[in-house]
Amino acid sequence: MDTLILQRPQTEKTATSLAGISIALCLLFMQNSGILANDIGNLTGISPGLNYIKEQKLQRESLFNQDIISKYKNLYIEDVDKGIKHVRMTKYINGRPVRINVVEVSQGVNEDLIVEPAIASTKLAAKNTISRIANRENALVAINGGYFKPQTGTPLGALMINKKVYTSPIYDRVAIGFFDNGYNMARLQLDAKIITNKGGLKIDNINQPRMLSTHVIVFTGDWGKYSPQTPKYGIQAVIENGKLVKTSYEPCEIPANGYVISGPESKIKELLNAKKFKLDVKMSPDWKGVNHILSGGPYLVKDGEVFVDMTAEKLTSVGGRNPRTAIGYTKDNNLILLTADGREGASIGLTLNELANMMKQLGCINAMNLDGGGSTVMYVNGKVVNKPAVSGGIPLSHTLVIRKDYKLSKL
Repeated sequence: MDTLILQRPQTEKTATSLAGISIALCLLFMQNSGILANDIGNLTGISPGLNYIKEQKLQRESLFNQDIISKYKNLYIEDVDKGIKHVRMTKYINGRPVRINVVEVSQGVNEDLIVEPAIASTKLAAKNTISRIANRENALVAINGGYFKPQTGTPLGALMINKKVYTSPIYDRVAIGFFDNGYNMARLQLDAKIITNKGGLKIDNINQPRMLSTHVIVFTGDWGKYSPQTPKYGIQAVIENGKLVKTSYEPCEIPANGYVISGPESKIKELLNAKKFKLDVKMSPDWKGVNHILSGGPYLVKDGEVFVDMTAEKLTSVGGRNPRTAIGYTKDNNLILLTADGREGASIGLTLNELANMMKQLGCINAMNLDGGGSTVMYVNGKVVNKPAVSGGIPLSHTLVIRKDYKLSKL
């Protein structure tokens, strides 16, 4: 079953619109009749309307706070900001401890919050610590993101930030989509092609390390200055401003206003006489209106049930008991971030099934695993709150950050 995007309550927007219309009519009436401003509430009920909006916000915040207290009974709960709670706990698995950190977020309570991925630097082939990335982004909260190539930091799997595709899916792995009004989770496939006046060409990957010599891969400026080595029997075509400007059997400089197509010469040569080139990138399912995408895997919870598909997603290597990072969301549209420390006597870590059951217990209707092991790290209010093997956490490719939109806060 496809997951529906959960809508945040629209009461405030509707009430605000009605209040705005009433105010305009009232001011016009007052101007024509000389009625005093003190009488406006008696005539139109505007003050009660605005109070109603405020009361709705307070009620929503109160319900969120009550739900958190009830869910995490007798646990340490930190107020990070309005709509953000940080919870520390220790769970016991067969009598052995696991340190858990949970952050639960309600953007319905705090509409100023922004949740989005952030890369380590201006290029994909880079790594940085979570604290440095979080400081750069003015983040209140951050966790490590999905998988990445350890040698370079290049993300492995789908990554979109502010509607810009940085990298494409691999192995149809699960990803979470962030929308204006909620979240979605599904296994993603790339549906991309080069369109020319001489025909089309299927694209297998975007800004991903080569897995097969038969793959056709597009490298954009986000990859770096130069494209990687050409595969055996391959060729590279440099496209700038929609036109072919160069072909080569060697790595090419990637133009600022274009990209490099790298793959088998037998596939690419058919397009070399084309006059116009267009890169058409889509993903399946087609998430209309998605702002950001972060991939991971495997699934942990799907449609409210525990669902761990590590074999299907080619992730059998991440099994066992390890430090873990997970992300999911509830039927009330709350985002849940979780880290579990491991590989030490004071915290033994979790298996994927244990992690899945925990995310379900926390109310997630959909949840997925993120990169774990040495990458597992959580940052809250200026400091790393879990205990990764490397103090402060290892350098990461990308993170998920939660920050405030201070422009909206001042309105």
